[in-house]
Amino acid sequence: MRDFSNDHSWLSINTATVRKQKGVETPLPRIIEQCAARGIRAISPWRDQVAAVGLPQIRAQLRDTGIALSGYCRGGFFTGSTAQSRQAALDDNRHAMDEAKALDAPCLVLVVGALPGALEGSPHYKDIARARGEVRDGIAASLAYAREIGMPLAIEPLHPMQAADRACINTLAHALDLCDELDPTDDHTTPAMLGVALDVYHVWWDPALQSQIARAGKRRLMAYHVCDWRLPTRHLLSDRAMMGDGVIELRKIRGWVEAAGYAGYSEVEIFSEMDWWQRPGGQVLDVCIERHREVV
Repeated sequence: MRDFSNDHSWLSINTATVRKQKGVETPLPRIIEQCAARGIRAISPWRDQVAAVGLPQIRAQLRDTGIALSGYCRGGFFTGSTAQSRQAALDDNRHAMDEAKALDAPCLVLVVGALPGALEGSPHYKDIARARGEVRDGIAASLAYAREIGMPLAIEPLHPMQAADRACINTLAHALDLCDELDPTDDHTTPAMLGVALDVYHVWWDPALQSQIARAGKRRLMAYHVCDWRLPTRHLLSDRAMMGDGVIELRKIRGWVEAAGYAGYSEVEIFSEMDWWQRPGGQVLDVCIERHREVV
C-alpha cells in the first residue's frame, strides 16, 4: 500500500468540497488557483462550474497550472417517464462525454438516476425495476459513443438511502454486474470502457465490499472517492464528515482498493452544509491535505 504520510501527490479535490463557502459560490478558476498554490495535482470539477466560466478557459487554466482531472462530474440520470425525456438524457450524456474528453478526464462519473420526478418530491412512477431497466438501457446506448471517442464511463453506486431519487444502483456488485453485461471481455489487458467510481461514503457498510473490490480489479476501478460517515448524520445528502471524523475504516478500504490494482488519486468529495461549507475554502483544503496524509 502506498505511503501518503510524506506528501499529497495522490490527493485530488472534488470541487464540490469547496464550491460553496458560507453560502457564496466559489468560481472554479479560484478553486483551481487555491489547489495549484498548495501543490494539489488533480481535481474533479462539476459540469455547471465549467459551463459558468467556459470550457476553453478552464482547459487553458488546467494546462497552465499542470492540474489533471481524476474524473468529471457528472453524467447519468437516464430514467424518464417518456421516450422524449429519456432521449434528452442520452443527448445530455453525449455532451458530458464531449466535455470530459476536451478536459482530458480519465472517466465520466455516472450518477445513474432513479424514479423520475422523485427529486422534486413527486415520482412519475414507483416501479424501481423499471427504473433499473431504463438505467441499463441508457448506459448501453451511451457506451457506443463512449467507445467512439474513447471516454470511459464510471458507474457510481450510491447508498440505498438515495435509491428512490438519485441512483437505483446501490451496491458495487450491481454496478459490476452491469459492467460485465455491457462491456464484457476475456482479455483483461484491454482497457475497460465501463467501470466504477467507488465512493466510500456510499459503500463502506457493504458486507461484500472487499470481495467486490477484488472482483472489480484494476480494469473496473476508475475513480476512488473519500470522506467519512458522521455520527450522528444530520442530513443524508449534505452532512459528510472530513476524513478521520467518522466511522469509515479508510485505510483498510484503500488497502483493498490498492490490492486490487488501483494506483490513482484519492479524491476528496465532501458535501457539508453545516460544517465544512461554512469555513474558508483555503482552510478546508489545508485540512484535506493534512487528513490525506494522516488517515486516508
